[in-house]
Amino acid sequence: MNRRMLLWWGVGLLMLATVLGAVIVSAYPAIPGFDQWWNDAVAGARADWMLDFALVLNWIGGGWVAILAVPLFTILVLVIVRWWRGAVFAALSFAASAGMVQLLKQIFGRARPDDMLVVSDYGSFPSGHTANAATIALVLWVLFPRVWVAIIGALWVLAMALSRTFLSVHWASDTLGGALVGAGVVLVLAAWLLPWVMRTKHEISAPVG
Repeated sequence: MNRRMLLWWGVGLLMLATVLGAVIVSAYPAIPGFDQWWNDAVAGARADWMLDFALVLNWIGGGWVAILAVPLFTILVLVIVRWWRGAVFAALSFAASAGMVQLLKQIFGRARPDDMLVVSDYGSFPSGHTANAATIALVLWVLFPRVWVAIIGALWVLAMALSRTFLSVHWASDTLGGALVGAGVVLVLAAWLLPWVMRTKHEISAPVG
């Protein structure tokens, strides 16, 4: 992977997320049209299976599962296979993504939809669940750059984004912002650390003797 390209993409995605948040909270005295339309459309078409699906992802993508269990499991697996530099990269990505999400939430302070179906923390933009999903997807793709990893990761992020709007706990643009933040953080860190991370992988896979 080209480090300069990773850096440009990462910085670009983070800047786009920041600009998107700034435009939403400053240029629109009311909710942007697409956000309101999508929230109303989901509320009108909401079925039991959608709620069940969304509630499962709400549990997986938030709270102690997303903050501790999933990151620690990913890190532990990398440590077990003796790829400790990959584990460091994953740990830094999870921490930096969570930190960036909280920073933007505090800066923008966007209100959540009034009809949300689950309790959540302060700030609607960006979606922390979607950012976490994007972080996991990009970490795995950077460490294991295969087409099937990218496809599964993209589907995971899309599913998480949809689930947040199914519960009316986020506006659609919040989920876009979350995906941009999660992906951007990982790409920036990859541009910085990837050669160092991959050195250990090559040493592990090299034949002995």
